[in-house]
Amino acid sequence: MVVPTSAPSSALAASANLRSPRPRATQRAPRPTLVEDSADHLLLHADVLVIGGGPAATWSAIAATEQGASVVLVDKGYCGTSGVAATAGVGHWLVPPDADRRDEEITPREEQGGYLTDRDWTNDVLDEAWHRTALIDGWGYERTRRSRPAAGGARGTAPAPNPFARRPGERSFSGSSPDYLRFLRGKVKKNGVTVLDHSPALELLVDGAGVVSGAQGYQRQTGRAWRVSSGAVVLATGGTTWKSHSLGGDVNTGEGHLMAAEVGAHLSSMEFSNFYGMVPFGTSMDKNGFFVTASYWDHEGVPITYENLHKSRAELLGASLRGTITAQFTQFPPEVRPTLRAAMPNFFMVTDKLGVDPFTERFPMDWVQEGTVRGTGGVHVLDRDAWTGVPGLFAAGDVAARDRVVGAATGAGGPNLAWAVASGTWSGRAAAALAADRGPSSRGPRLEPTGTVGLRPDDGARLPLSAPAGEGAWREITAAVRDEMLPIDKSVFRHHQGLVRSLDTLDDLWDRAGTELVPPDVRGASAIRTRETAGMLAMARWANRTALHRTETRGMHTRTDFPDTDPQQARRLLTGGLRDLWVLPDPEPPVTGTAGAPYPVTLSAKTRSGRPVGAVATALTTTTAPTRTEEAS
Repeated sequence: MVVPTSAPSSALAASANLRSPRPRATQRAPRPTLVEDSADHLLLHADVLVIGGGPAATWSAIAATEQGASVVLVDKGYCGTSGVAATAGVGHWLVPPDADRRDEEITPREEQGGYLTDRDWTNDVLDEAWHRTALIDGWGYERTRRSRPAAGGARGTAPAPNPFARRPGERSFSGSSPDYLRFLRGKVKKNGVTVLDHSPALELLVDGAGVVSGAQGYQRQTGRAWRVSSGAVVLATGGTTWKSHSLGGDVNTGEGHLMAAEVGAHLSSMEFSNFYGMVPFGTSMDKNGFFVTASYWDHEGVPITYENLHKSRAELLGASLRGTITAQFTQFPPEVRPTLRAAMPNFFMVTDKLGVDPFTERFPMDWVQEGTVRGTGGVHVLDRDAWTGVPGLFAAGDVAARDRVVGAATGAGGPNLAWAVASGTWSGRAAAALAADRGPSSRGPRLEPTGTVGLRPDDGARLPLSAPAGEGAWREITAAVRDEMLPIDKSVFRHHQGLVRSLDTLDDLWDRAGTELVPPDVRGASAIRTRETAGMLAMARWANRTALHRTETRGMHTRTDFPDTDPQQARRLLTGGLRDLWVLPDPEPPVTGTAGAPYPVTLSAKTRSGRPVGAVATALTTTTAPTRTEEAS
């Protein structure tokens, strides 16, 4: 069986041809065209629409404006403060373009990621992040960054050592995320982007040829529908936490992935979507990389040994099922602690309120499901344009799979931010080029909505359409999805019988959603809740379906019935579909160790996508999706 395509081969080739040389950059991009601005409707025409408001979205919008494109950015919250990144610290994975240093950094991550990564992709991500972050100081970031505390707190004394610095002469980029994201918002607006805050997108729009040409949604604060027609769309809606109350994560509910799947995109590595963050007990403060090398004790005070908490947290999670465990940041000497506090102000605000010094005291800890935000799975992109395979649609940041960079392990903060910068830049440039080639005529009014479950009845649902659609249906379905995806004994320690039972429940919920998650107005406020629920449900089904197919333990994916790693399964898994799901090996193999191209490689020595687009189109040909019975067997 081969992977169902997101579009026919002719459409793939056509989209590839549309991605022409980049337009000339301008100082300030033109403004989008305002077509209607009434009490009930807002209608805009733009070259590029970016859906999202975090690092990947802002980097994408900046890159598009640098190519002279008019850009609209719509955010579910307030761009610069919403989502998980705003609550954390900034620590990009920056490695200089040196072959020895790259090998030193990438090699251990290949083992950590279960050898599912791609060294060529990783080098390209690191190249883009290295060069793009070097521009930030020139944009004025240093003038807005908060000063860092000096050792001892006195002015004029020697600065505290920076634990984030790599080596003499190498550049690091770390600090406070609120400052960083506030700056990126300002840069976006300075470049001429029209920002619509508190304006969640509900569905994508396509033209008569199936090219994604905009989206529509709802503005919470003004109480009106919005619609943006564009030459290209970038999805940067973040990952999915299944409303686990991960700090900043409850806005990450998967409707971006659902929108992509509705127009034919597929996903990758969804079995690695069960990453659990550590929190001080009774809190949701999971944004702290210091836990990764901390010391731990079980409920009886016995030290807990672990191998690599980026790779797997099974040792600690298993101990937590027997009782509350405690943690302490014993790995940091006193002289670096002021810098650590400055880099993670939100975390230490919480521990200070608890009356705990995590450097010198043990404190009880708990877990919160961070899903694909810190996991790996997401929309599969085909090339270094962050193209989804669907004409007109690109994906960046947490909504896109990071498996080529981090494999079966978490990317944590550094690699995830490097991926956000790189994929955001790639998608913005490519979307601007595509919009320039399509021209203003693509922004016409004859666009079709594509939303399905959570907006409109599903004709294929196995329940009768006459079934009552209660006002609280979204609450009940959301609770049922969370019951399947949040418990550690279900989501971390997986086995065949448990996964089959969970999938039966989730498939039944999908049938129910097809008749009950139907808002009275598909462009009204009630559609936001039903659409979020549909997104979480879709993501849960994709995650558990791929987990059922991976009959081994690898990285964060633990199968108690298959505790060993199977070398024959060292392939990434693709999945897709809405009602009938499919799971198949990615035809593109991992590239690790000496299999990667010698670094550095010029673009002339390889295709921009790392492989010919025609070969991808050939591999991604339509086939019949397997039935539920075939999937479960």
